[in-house]
Amino acid sequence: MKASDYIAESLAAQGVTHAFELVGGMITHLLDSIGRKGKTRLVSMHHEQAAAFAADAYGRMTGIPGVAMATSGPGATNLLTGIGGAHFDSSPAVFLTGQVNRDEQKGSRAIRQLGFQETDIVAMAAPITKLARLVNDPEELPSALEQAFALACSGRPGPVLLDIPMDVQRCPIDAPIPPASRRAPKEPDPRAIAEVLDALAAAEKPLILVGGGLRASGAVESLRALLHHVQLPVVHSLMAVDALPYDHALRVGLIGSYGNRWANQAIGRSDLLLVLGSRLDVRQTGARVDSFKENRTIIHVDCEPGELNNRVTGCLAIEADLRPFVAALALAASKRPILDRPDWLREIDAARIDWPDTAELRDVPGINPNEFLHQLSSGSPLASAFVADVGQHQMWAAQSLELGADQRFLTSGGMGAMGFALPAAIGAACARPGRPVVMIAGDGGFQLNLQELQTIARNGLPIKMVVIDNGCHGMVRQFQQSYFEERYQSTLWGYSAPDFAAVARAYRIPATTVERPEDLSLALNFLGRDPEAPALLVVKVDTFANAYPKLAFGRPITEMEPQAVPLGMEAT
Repeated sequence: MKASDYIAESLAAQGVTHAFELVGGMITHLLDSIGRKGKTRLVSMHHEQAAAFAADAYGRMTGIPGVAMATSGPGATNLLTGIGGAHFDSSPAVFLTGQVNRDEQKGSRAIRQLGFQETDIVAMAAPITKLARLVNDPEELPSALEQAFALACSGRPGPVLLDIPMDVQRCPIDAPIPPASRRAPKEPDPRAIAEVLDALAAAEKPLILVGGGLRASGAVESLRALLHHVQLPVVHSLMAVDALPYDHALRVGLIGSYGNRWANQAIGRSDLLLVLGSRLDVRQTGARVDSFKENRTIIHVDCEPGELNNRVTGCLAIEADLRPFVAALALAASKRPILDRPDWLREIDAARIDWPDTAELRDVPGINPNEFLHQLSSGSPLASAFVADVGQHQMWAAQSLELGADQRFLTSGGMGAMGFALPAAIGAACARPGRPVVMIAGDGGFQLNLQELQTIARNGLPIKMVVIDNGCHGMVRQFQQSYFEERYQSTLWGYSAPDFAAVARAYRIPATTVERPEDLSLALNFLGRDPEAPALLVVKVDTFANAYPKLAFGRPITEMEPQAVPLGMEAT
């Protein structure tokens, strides 16, 4: 069959229900074949970056690689931010780019370009993919596709890019369509399992820290099973907000730079930390790595050896895939007496009562963001996912959302890309059709991919968009308040935003704005009025509302602003 038809059939065989793209000349064969076959639905976006973000979210929600396609040159380069985001956040994804015909490629010639829009996207994408490959030989296409999907999901998941010349797309292919296959992870060492359980049992104040690797490996259900037998408190990083439901008795909260104050205090008081799938980067540990490690044993489990004993050294390092490791841990724990520390749990709960998240901004005029996010989530029981952009609202959401057992939290973690939320919400909605998705963005980040309102309107996607509008780039404005003597260049000075409700209505999306706390109930009723349709709510908050608590740079993780003062200027 024609190569582009082969690709279309392969996507369907892999279970890809939706593919995200922006049309361009070098992918017209692909789009024509996928459209004619009708097995994978094409979702036409309005920017290639948005297509990449949507594919990222689709892959996280389903475990099946999300697929995004773009033409050569600017189409391909526009994917790069989204490819990088999938790489850093371990999202399974396959990116297909069109390339100029083989006889138009410059090859080894000492020139910049031969064919129109010819660009070496493989070289550009190589550092932020598990594999980037130019498929110049049609006979290599079947094995390249099979490898791409298997590699995207194996080990630490991530993106793969295949660059396919236009003339290769129309070549005949004589090969069977391979079924979906996943490489089986290595089984864990039973001695390591026993060592972990023994260490937990010996500790007085053990704590489990879960990161994004827990979701990426598919180990969330195993963690929940483990906690039946190991009833120990669990803290989470930004990428694992949805590891446990909000009302789980053992869920403590968010740790790190903007963590819940009581959760950071729990780390400071613990004598053993079991880390499952977290990189322990500076936003989790703070700059004082010595303080993070001091007086506690750290057992660090990760599938990527380079992450072990990296920033935080002296850990008991266990290289293992989390899915079989946590499952084996749960099985072994079920054969032992239940391990619990009720006094330790009560100590953590007392700190939670002393430092509620809604009191961090108790004197803020108008709408309290943390209180609002509690209301938003408790009023969105049907939502399959909450998708947060990057900024202060992202931290307020991670601190205060009340997620149900099957609800997901998606955000751009390692890349920290503003503009992620709106297109990612599209990917999430396609991954779980029939359920609404709640998108949370700031006024700054929402403007980066505003054009995707048309994609939502055209497809009638049930995305409930919340724009927390503080009239500035709030996170950097807060940074300028701390370190630049309140000179707000380009965050407040020289910045502006439109009337988002009016913009949404121009796309024929119902929209309203709320400014007073007493009007929030009616506004949330408006947002959820029709669960099957899109709607937008603009929530006005004070320009100078800060994301608190915030780790005071240079101090231990337990010392947070505004009570503690930074000792130096932070680098991130």
